[in-house]
Amino acid sequence: MSTVSNRTLPELNDLNRFFWTGGADGQLRFLRCGDCRFWLHPPGVVCPKCLSRNLAAEAVSGMGTIEALTVNHQRWSPDQEVPYVVAIVGLDEQQGLQLTTNIVGCPTDAAFIGQRVKVIFEAMEDVYLPLFTPA
Repeated sequence: MSTVSNRTLPELNDLNRFFWTGGADGQLRFLRCGDCRFWLHPPGVVCPKCLSRNLAAEAVSGMGTIEALTVNHQRWSPDQEVPYVVAIVGLDEQQGLQLTTNIVGCPTDAAFIGQRVKVIFEAMEDVYLPLFTPA
């Protein structure tokens, strides 16, 4: 892992590359089972619902709802801006398909549970970090 600005970037591999690079074309992608159509995240090699190995990356709408959030005031690096919102966003495609992310594009006290949000991407080196902003 490498640190750029104030974020630690993931190490790309064959199992996660589609997720971390999808923002290059504005698409948030998750693995989906070709047999039962179940979405899974984080990525794996077998569908947890039907045990199929017929998995492929597919784009989602990028729309979701904030299910939980916290406002972090702790500065973890000297150049990190605080406060910032860490949230669990439930994606529209499937109940339980969630992403832990940051909410950006609004004051920290304006983010709330139940708020509709949409994905945007922050490009850093060859990684596109999926962040969410009010829809």
